[in-house]
Amino acid sequence: MYLANEQRYEKMVYRRVGKSGLKLPAISLGLWHNFGDVDPFENQRAIIQAAFDHGITHFDLANNYGPAAGSAETNFGRILKEDLLPYRDELIISSKAGYYMWPGPYGEWGSRKSIISSCDQSLKRMGLDYVDIFYSHRPDPDTPLEETALALDQLVHQGKALYVGVSNYSAEQTAEIAKIFHELKTPFIIHQPRYNMFDRWIEDGLTDVLADEGLSAITFSPLAQGLLTGRYLNGVPEDSRAHSGSPFLTEERVHATLDVVTQLNELAEKRGQSLAEMALSWNLRQPTVASVLIGASRVSQLEDNLKALNNLAFSPDEQTKIDTILAKLVIN
Repeated sequence: MYLANEQRYEKMVYRRVGKSGLKLPAISLGLWHNFGDVDPFENQRAIIQAAFDHGITHFDLANNYGPAAGSAETNFGRILKEDLLPYRDELIISSKAGYYMWPGPYGEWGSRKSIISSCDQSLKRMGLDYVDIFYSHRPDPDTPLEETALALDQLVHQGKALYVGVSNYSAEQTAEIAKIFHELKTPFIIHQPRYNMFDRWIEDGLTDVLADEGLSAITFSPLAQGLLTGRYLNGVPEDSRAHSGSPFLTEERVHATLDVVTQLNELAEKRGQSLAEMALSWNLRQPTVASVLIGASRVSQLEDNLKALNNLAFSPDEQTKIDTILAKLVIN
């Protein structure tokens, strides 16, 4: 029988989400990869238990996480039932709808039909009465924002979600839907964007919108699919994601970033950190970033990433050096 570590809250940093009363751990666990039916179940259990034992209270899912789609939620639901159920009120569990999930016109995007149906399916897979946060996973070009907002608002009124958020929305779309939520008095508190040293798009308007609207971000892909780690400093390993032909990371991209990654790694060493630790800390330097989502394929990887919390401060000189290094990055 699993018993959580009694010291789990002693070292984790918790940050308030916008102007809400909710706090998230500075590092949260995303279940995009490594938690589907193709992955060893006992390894999933070990990672999730270790995460909670280290104060990670937030577990982020989506309807289509797997593979197969839906299996990450099913597996997490089993672990929740068998191990974490006594701690449910200490957990923040989130899910999303928007990407392709089932055939036909209602299996993706942001219609009321799709949002409500997807949330019901996710709750059933996880064995939950409610999620703490439910997101619109991506903006729908063919559905009015008001309809998507009203669907999320309905989930709150039905008691199926405590808070709502959006993911992959532009600064303009975020400001527009925030206005609708404000009029509805919906607890819209969070945006989940991609953000890392190689992809700083949120700095071009979105962070200003978040600050103006009293929202926070929880960022995904902080390590740029592994580029911002020491994984590729000495070439492309045969068992790596880049070597396997991943659509998210190619060998060409590894080679194009190698010089910049090497310089960043040297700076990280001077800070007493690994490159991955520094990359996570760098995300958290943003005032509007409440939490950073990490993935993990093994417990040791999770524990290594948590070391980022040991040094979250950047001197002005370090920030200038990082910006100078990143300015050299050219990717066609």
